Amino acid sequence: MTKKVAVLNGDGVGPELTASAMRVVRATGARIEFVACDGGAEWWQANGGNTLIPDASWKKMDEADAIFKGPTTTPGGIGSPKSVAVSIRQRYDLYANVRPIVTYPGTGAPLGEVDFVCVREGTEGLYFGEEVQLTPDVYIALRKITRPACSRIARYAFEEAQRRGWKAVVAVHKSNILKKTDGAFLEECEKVHKSYPGIELEEYHVDNVAQQLVKNPAIFNRKVMLSTNLFMDILSEECSALVGSIGLIYSANIGDRKAMFEPAHGSAPKYKGQDKVDPVATVLAAAWMLEYLGQPKQGEAIFAATKKVIAEKKTLTYDLGGNAKSSEMVEEIVRNL
Repeated sequence: MTKKVAVLNGDGVGPELTASAMRVVRATGARIEFVACDGGAEWWQANGGNTLIPDASWKKMDEADAIFKGPTTTPGGIGSPKSVAVSIRQRYDLYANVRPIVTYPGTGAPLGEVDFVCVREGTEGLYFGEEVQLTPDVYIALRKITRPACSRIARYAFEEAQRRGWKAVVAVHKSNILKKTDGAFLEECEKVHKSYPGIELEEYHVDNVAQQLVKNPAIFNRKVMLSTNLFMDILSEECSALVGSIGLIYSANIGDRKAMFEPAHGSAPKYKGQDKVDPVATVLAAAWMLEYLGQPKQGEAIFAATKKVIAEKKTLTYDLGGNAKSSEMVEEIVRNL
C-alpha cells in the first residue's frame, strides 16, 4: 500500500537536500507519495504572520502517514515565531527525538570508533518555549518537566536498548543543581528501570558527559544516552564530531501515532545553491522513514548503498575529505542501490 509523506523542503540548502532524498527513495521503488508543504523562515519572510507553518501545510501533515522535514532556519529575537521542528513535535506529541551516532567505515573516527544512540525528550524542557519578562531588565525562561513525559521517554530508551540487544541506558542530568526538575527525571528513570532488570541504568551529570565525549567516548558504546530536551540537543551536536561530520547525523521524532524524520544539521544558507552540502544525513533520514512506514527492504538498501559510497572514498563531499558535489554523491548512492 502506498504511504503518504508530507514534505517540508525547508530553508537554505533544504530544498536541494530533500530533492536528493526523494530521488534516492524513488530509485528504490518504494511505494511513497510525496506531498509538498510550505513552511520555514523563507516562507514566513515572504508571507508574514505569527507562525512558520501555514494552515494548509498543517492539514497535509494531519493527513500524512509521516512527515519529512528538510533543515529549516528559525528566526531569533523577541516576537519571532516558534521553530518548525518544535511546532511539529508539540502538535503531534513526538516525544522521542532519536539520533544514532555511529562511525562509518572509511571515515576518520577522530577519537575512536563509536556506536551509541542519543534519545532526547522532544516536547517540553526549555523548548517548552515560555518566557516571562518580570521587569524591563529581568527575563525568566520556564523549564517544564512532567513525570509522565519523563516516564515515557525513559521507557522508549529502555525499549531501544532492548531492541538493539544493548545492556545499558545512560541518564544524563544535573540533579545536584536542578533538584526538582532533574530530580523528577531521575526518579522516573529509576522507576522504569525496574521493568528492565537485564539493562543497567547509569547516571551521569551533563557536564561530565560533555567532558567524557572528548576524552573517552567509547565508554558510551552500545548504550542508549537519555536526557531532557536542551541537554541532549547540545550533547548530540557534540557527538556529531565523533563521526567526522554533522552531515552524517540523521534523526527521527517519534510519537505514538506519527513521526517526523529530518537531518540533524541546520539550513546552511551560505551554501544555498552551491551543490556542496553533504546529503547523507537527509538521505538516511529518508531511509529510516521507509523502515517506519513498513518498507524495510528499501530502507536497508539505502543504508547499504550509502555506507558503500562512504567506504570507497571516491565520491565524497568536502566535509568527508572529498571534492564531489552533493548531487554527484547522491547519484553514486543511487548507482549502488
